[in-house]
Amino acid sequence: MKIDICICTFRRPFVVETLKSIEAADVPQGAELRIIVIDNDDTATAQERVESTAATMTRPVTYRHAPGANISIARNAGLDAADGDWIAFLDDDEVVEPTWLVALVDRQQETNADAVFGHSRANYGPDAPDWMIKGDFHSQFAAPRGDVVETGHTCNALLRWGDAPWRDERFALERGRSGGEDTEFFFRLRQMGASYAIADASIVSEDVPPARLSLGWLLRRRFRIGQSYAASAHGLPARAKLLVLASLKSAYSFLRAGLAFGAQDRRAFWLMRGTMHAGVCAGCLNVRQRALYGS
Repeated sequence: MKIDICICTFRRPFVVETLKSIEAADVPQGAELRIIVIDNDDTATAQERVESTAATMTRPVTYRHAPGANISIARNAGLDAADGDWIAFLDDDEVVEPTWLVALVDRQQETNADAVFGHSRANYGPDAPDWMIKGDFHSQFAAPRGDVVETGHTCNALLRWGDAPWRDERFALERGRSGGEDTEFFFRLRQMGASYAIADASIVSEDVPPARLSLGWLLRRRFRIGQSYAASAHGLPARAKLLVLASLKSAYSFLRAGLAFGAQDRRAFWLMRGTMHAGVCAGCLNVRQRALYGS
């Protein structure tokens, strides 16, 4: 079982810590690992730090420079470079727990799923507001919709690749500056027949930077998540139905936010939920997504 671990990086020295955590992690029985780091900066700013770290590791590391300040360009370069049976995805600001990859592989073997998604837990510093810590709004937990896992994320994932019918599929370039390219990508693969599962025991963690310690940042992110979710609706009737449902859910959520005025964490929860559904409406109406990546 050959697994290529793809990590896209953009001006984040922390990628060194990500690599070190992979080096220290357990390897699934019978698995052969390779790490591919794709640098998306205009110049090869990560090359020296990646290659110097790789020289101290036992796991093989391949560096690729894919400029463009567009995360989809970097993700696609990783897909182009991958020749393994499976691809694992991580972000360049994450640290993996020792059993991260073992848990993904074990869950895949239990379910025979084509992709397995784990969780990303946020680490909050001393400057984080109490309501934000209580609500844990920065962690990313993979979750089903009903009994079905419809899509996933690339912050912690394992994807069938070597013999998969989606080997020629790539991340959408038009979403590479706004985000949500992974949500749309996995929606598309599911339309092609891919099945998904969740590995609750697969955990990575990331520190929350000061720039993200605000309700405004969380609302902008939730709006974009909603816009990305609209990719699940194919055709005008489906989009119209989703638009109506999202409008009603948005109105209800904002009402609940008003009623939760005395509890900051609950008010933030409902504000974010209402904003996400408003983003779904915007996505159904093809409102252009705001560029959040690459600056």
